[in-house]
Amino acid sequence: WLVIAVGLVRAYLAKGSYHSLYYSIEKPLKFFQTGALLEEYLLIAKYLPGIVPSSVVLTAFQVMSRVFLTWAVTHSVKEVQTEDSVLLFVVAWTITEIIRYSFYTFSLLNHLPYLIKWARYTLFIVLYPMGVSGELLTIYAALPFVRQSGLYSISLPNKYNFSFDYYTFLILVMISYIPVFPQLYFHMLHQRRKVLSHTEEHKKSE
Repeated sequence: WLVIAVGLVRAYLAKGSYHSLYYSIEKPLKFFQTGALLEEYLLIAKYLPGIVPSSVVLTAFQVMSRVFLTWAVTHSVKEVQTEDSVLLFVVAWTITEIIRYSFYTFSLLNHLPYLIKWARYTLFIVLYPMGVSGELLTIYAALPFVRQSGLYSISLPNKYNFSFDYYTFLILVMISYIPVFPQLYFHMLHQRRKVLSHTEEHKKSE
C-alpha cells in the first residue's frame, strides 16, 4: 500500500493534476487488493484471530466489496476509470491500509505507539465515509454503461433457462451498503471508545 501511495504522489507531481491517476496505480491496486482475500482468511478466520479484534462477517464484506469494486466495476467498466470517485476510494483505502498494517506490525512487536493506535481508531471516522462515497459514486457512474452494453447479463431464452441482469445486481449491491455500512462504522466507533478509553485509564494509573 505504500507502493500505491508513492505511485499516486509521483503521478500527481508529474501530471500536476489529480484526474485519471488511477492508471498510475492500476496494477499494484489489483494485486494487493486481490491478495487481501488470502490475507484476511489467514489472519482473521484461520490462524491469528486474537490479533484482529474485528467482526469476521463485517470484515469479509469489506474485503469482498473492495475486490468487487476493483475487478467487477472499475476494471470491467473502462469508462469509469477516469472518474474522480475512483481516486476517492483509492486514497481512502490506501491511507486506511497503511495505518492498519502499521497497527498490526507494531502490535506483533509488542511496541505499539499511541499515535498509530489513535490513527487506527480515529481517522476511519473520515476515511470510511470517504471510501464508501467513492465506491457508491463509481458504481452509479458505471450503471448507464452496464445497461447499454449488457455487461455480464444473461437473457432468456437460453438452454439453462436462467437470466441475470448485472445492471439490477449493481443496484442491489448499492442498496446492500445501507444495512452493512452503519454496522461496520458503529462497530469501529465502539472499538474506538473501548480501546482509547482503556489506554487513557492505563496512562492515568501510571
